[in-house]
Amino acid sequence: MPLAYLNNQYLDLKDAKVSVLDRGFLFGDGIYEVIPVYNGYAVGLEQHLTRLNNSLANIEMKPVLSSQQWHEVFEKLAKNLDSLQHYYLYIQVTRGEMPIRSHAIPDNYQATVLVTTFPIQHTTNATIEKGISVRTFTDTRWSGCRTKAITLLPNVLAKSSAQQQKAHDGIFVKNNYALEGTSSNLFIVKNNHVYTTPLTENILPGITRSIVLTILKQSNINFTEELITTEALMQADEVWITSSIQEVTPVISIDGQTIGTGQPGPVWQQTYDQYQQEKQCITTLKSFKS
Repeated sequence: MPLAYLNNQYLDLKDAKVSVLDRGFLFGDGIYEVIPVYNGYAVGLEQHLTRLNNSLANIEMKPVLSSQQWHEVFEKLAKNLDSLQHYYLYIQVTRGEMPIRSHAIPDNYQATVLVTTFPIQHTTNATIEKGISVRTFTDTRWSGCRTKAITLLPNVLAKSSAQQQKAHDGIFVKNNYALEGTSSNLFIVKNNHVYTTPLTENILPGITRSIVLTILKQSNINFTEELITTEALMQADEVWITSSIQEVTPVISIDGQTIGTGQPGPVWQQTYDQYQQEKQCITTLKSFKS
């Protein structure tokens, strides 16, 4: 049983409990972060912690731990994992317990801080080599998607609907623009030029997205951050989604329509290979090996 860090205590995950009056439970008043760890190295660690603090600031919460304190928690959890090599750190911070249910934010609150670990369940190599299918969905989320908030019901429903339609994931569309996946950022390729949706209030600033843009620059692959119309999406030569867990995954079918040749494309392949080579060499890696 993995350990959980909960409010300065280390517990078996099954024993970690929060109050029914916690604002995260009552209102979804909180944020989360997911950090992948491979062979003891956390990919993009400081970028993830910066995004976590940005999300807290966006919901008017102060940082709950220093960078050093986060590292100490991660190292303690890692030492309990025995032979597990690839996992992700799950962090959730809420505004904590309140004496009565009230929408108003209390003047004084004590944040609930949870950190635990889960095995990384990767998309299989066979699926990566073949590519995935996705469905599009009207974006009904709130306009603050740059905040990694725990209020994920539209994402959950879209992902579930996509899977019920025998697709792997969903892509949110708003005002004829394709924005991002249910838990991923969006890239397309046309005539060997890569396009990705620019960061706005409607887009999560993905860490893998940032790493991929660095790879494209280093590889002299032209890219542009601009809004992607649904027409451009459907007519693209290649489509990818990126996230910390899915990494760089090719999309070969959208709403039943074949994308490009119906196979992962050469620009994706080059980027994917480079990502695999560099994810153990990124300057923001942190070793948690004992």
